Amino acid sequence: METGASLQQAVRVLRDNPMSDSLLLSGGRVLTDRGVEQADVLVRAGRIDAVGTGLDAENVIDCTGCWVGPGFVDLHTHLREPGQVHKEDMGSGAAAAAAGGYTAILAMPNTIPAIDTAARAEAAMQRSRDISTVTIGTAGAVTAGRAGRTLADLGGMLAAGVRWFTDDGDSIRTAGLLSAAVEALGESGAVISEHAEDASLTAGGVMHHGEVAALLGLAGMPAMAESLIIVRDLIVARETGAALHIQHVSTEAAVELIAGAKQEGLAVTAEATPHHLTFDHTELKNRDPRFKMKPPLRTQADVTAVQAGLADGVIDAVATDHAPHTKRETVEAGLEAGAFGVIGLETAAAAVNTALGLRLEAFFDRMSVAPARLGGFDLHGRLVTGGGPANLVVFDPALEWVPTEFRSRSANSPFIGRPMRGRVRATIHEGAVTYQLGGS
Repeated sequence: METGASLQQAVRVLRDNPMSDSLLLSGGRVLTDRGVEQADVLVRAGRIDAVGTGLDAENVIDCTGCWVGPGFVDLHTHLREPGQVHKEDMGSGAAAAAAGGYTAILAMPNTIPAIDTAARAEAAMQRSRDISTVTIGTAGAVTAGRAGRTLADLGGMLAAGVRWFTDDGDSIRTAGLLSAAVEALGESGAVISEHAEDASLTAGGVMHHGEVAALLGLAGMPAMAESLIIVRDLIVARETGAALHIQHVSTEAAVELIAGAKQEGLAVTAEATPHHLTFDHTELKNRDPRFKMKPPLRTQADVTAVQAGLADGVIDAVATDHAPHTKRETVEAGLEAGAFGVIGLETAAAAVNTALGLRLEAFFDRMSVAPARLGGFDLHGRLVTGGGPANLVVFDPALEWVPTEFRSRSANSPFIGRPMRGRVRATIHEGAVTYQLGGS
């Protein structure tokens, strides 16, 4: 198994020898600026040199039966650096991202300490530049220490280049703080990304408030905890014109609220996670802590609504909410005491393909194009075009497999042992192969 360090070394060797880095992605179905084509993609010196037939290169990846398109982009990744690198760090997270087909990810600010000042944002950005296998963006906290009392250094972080702000892990505590944050961000084009959870309704909760929680005798987290925060935030967005992004949508009611807001013309976008697209709360009947997350797994009706919302574009993008925790913090701790959250970078594409079976164009829109646009990753999420940046993924939609191990430092995945359909065969970041299935 490759490590993040060995991958980075391989990438640097290729870039130091530009004449040896020609690569041909041969015979795939390619999402080009002219539509879907059966074509070869020639990559040279970090760019797409040509898209067509009869091309040749020193290195060839057979893409027969595969989809070739823009590398995936994740708007919601927890890298745990600084402060909890025993769970994950930028290097191991980058290796996991590459294995999952990602060429760009956005790191959440709920680190220890939180990314809530210009200096901390700049330090995170500098560290991310050490990683050559994936582009890592930095999000900033909305409130100081994510404590929900006073605003963080929004102006300083804006000046440092941050354009995505969230107290992820918690909602922005009050409408007053949200309004003040909107005012502080002004006309910058920055986005406020909301973890929609009314904590007064979820305190002490372990899973969805419903019949399974009642059967297990566990405190639940009601669906309306999500809806109440979304309603509050939509009112603020309506009054202020703020750009608002709703994280990890989990309920039918939330999908309906977001659909209504979009019809009204509000600047609202949303994401759904692979686990909320796949599982419902009945998975917890055996008290398996790998299915414990926030928001919790909901009912099958909610799952169906979230799937439909993603398919029809009410929900703009897939985001993993990749949340690494150690075995001690999850499986060994048990359901009630265990940590909330699951990893997702390495299984996201397969999970979406298995659950929804989207057509190629919609698949890449939700996994690549839309999240790149929303997150401001200008060199990612682009249709495959001669002269464009070579940030690409080769995805086999028919390949069946069962996840058993991960490049992430943690293995808290609900997909372990689950048959999946579709797998990443190769990832290309800035012209270099950062992952290839079966590679050493």
